[in-house]
Amino acid sequence: MNNILKSTLALLVAAGTTFAAPQVGEPAPAFTLTDSNGQSHRLSDFKGKFVVLEWLNHGCPFVVKHYESGNMQNLQKEYTGKDVVWLSIASSAPGKQGHMSREETNKTKAEKGSAATAVLLDEDGTVGKLYDAKVTPELYVINPEGVLVYMGAIDDKKSVDPADVAGAKNYVKQALDEAMTGKPVSEPVTTAYGCSVKYN
Repeated sequence: MNNILKSTLALLVAAGTTFAAPQVGEPAPAFTLTDSNGQSHRLSDFKGKFVVLEWLNHGCPFVVKHYESGNMQNLQKEYTGKDVVWLSIASSAPGKQGHMSREETNKTKAEKGSAATAVLLDEDGTVGKLYDAKVTPELYVINPEGVLVYMGAIDDKKSVDPADVAGAKNYVKQALDEAMTGKPVSEPVTTAYGCSVKYN
């Protein structure tokens, strides 16, 4: 996404324009975002690899559940170890819960033991709205051809209790394991649960 397109998208978002929700089986919407180290990332940079997008807000108790239990970090470690690109995306607007500076983001990433490839900052909510991300955590899996193969919840236990992680069906793990072995994803769309994304 070039700067003109990104600026146009930002203006449309500011004007309250809605975008069609992304669809499983269709190309994942292209984007460019800067990470917490100031490095720019384009989704197209990762063509040829599986990519996970994880919407993140460390102030949300549902996100806390998956980080305090180590569930999210374990997933990140397992799949980045298999050459999957894991991009955590913070779409919280300045002044809203979950918004952090680059320095705060890096400090929290280290404290939580996150193994994400990068944490991308989406302060104006452009990319969150492009993906129709509604809650944190909400996850998307993109295949090496750039096609969206999964979108929705991390698992099937809609609670804030870390003890529920052990008995949960992990939809993201299931989607990655199926897609990475060439199988169709058996549950490609689920309903994400969590805190609303803190857009402006």
